[in-house]
Amino acid sequence: MTPTPMPVPDWFVPARAADAAYSPNVAQLADAAVSWRAAHAIAPAGRDERKIELLLIDVQRDFCFPNGSLYVAGRTGTGAIDDSRRIAELVYRNLSAITGITVTLDTHYPFQIFFAAFWLDRDGGQIAPHRTITAEQIARGDVRPNPALATWLCGGDIAWLDRQVLHYARELERAGKYQLYVWPSHCVLGSDGHALAGVVHEARMFHALCRFAQPRVEPKGDHPLTENYSVLRPEVLTQFDGAPLAARNDALLDRLLAADALVIAGQAASHCVKSTIDDLLDAIVLRDRALARKVYVVTDCMSAVTVPDGKGGFVADFTPQADAALARYAEAGMHLVTSREPIAAWLR
Repeated sequence: MTPTPMPVPDWFVPARAADAAYSPNVAQLADAAVSWRAAHAIAPAGRDERKIELLLIDVQRDFCFPNGSLYVAGRTGTGAIDDSRRIAELVYRNLSAITGITVTLDTHYPFQIFFAAFWLDRDGGQIAPHRTITAEQIARGDVRPNPALATWLCGGDIAWLDRQVLHYARELERAGKYQLYVWPSHCVLGSDGHALAGVVHEARMFHALCRFAQPRVEPKGDHPLTENYSVLRPEVLTQFDGAPLAARNDALLDRLLAADALVIAGQAASHCVKSTIDDLLDAIVLRDRALARKVYVVTDCMSAVTVPDGKGGFVADFTPQADAALARYAEAGMHLVTSREPIAAWLR
């Protein structure tokens, strides 16, 4: 039987979800875990009869705070901040129910195909982020990869790089999910923006310390020549000559589907969460459609990407894409849930 909901620890400060500088004191968490475990008779996760995995997608500082380079504000303006607080509270209230927590980390370097620094315009100038690059624009020479990158990307073969980026854009358009979108630099490995939001890291560590459950981390997105919205696979798998470019993460897929229940939250609902669940659903359709019923999507713990125009509107608003994806998941048999309900209520 799934354990009943637990109280949120009195030392948890919800307002810290908005504090980009907050980092938990792990030594204090370890002490708190000892007393919390005893007070609530918390058993080690390894004894769980029902294995419940929580997958937290890209809950990182660059996405979760207004000073981040790609803050996921949603339409409310406080989207990711509110989501982080609710994610932490979800973990605390369901501490004895959640068997394991896996976090994905968007992990980038300064020069990647989806960053402006990778590209030049027709005149050799730097392009701006928040724009789409089409295969037609590449073919016409309106944009091109910076030839200086060819030295370390492909042994100096600029023609190879030109062919590859054109192939890449065409493959994206052929797949029909995305066109090549140029993002601001974000989640660069080693930067403050790459780290988890403080309250989410705190909750994850407290769960691990209370339940003797090793938390898992899945980096994604470090290949310079492909986007990797989904943690389960990059957007394009091949080079223009048919050789492999990147590989699927089948080991993670198998582990997630082996759980009795898979709970998913994180950022952003319109992009990395959506792409991960899309790939998960594709795999489920191939294996056994009934597996969709073990997936629980926490709709109030994720937000869509929006780009304000400074006039009360948006340059870009991906909320409709996120909403359409949620409807598709529900139709496939996945459960749309909210953090206000205990996990025990979802599983009845």
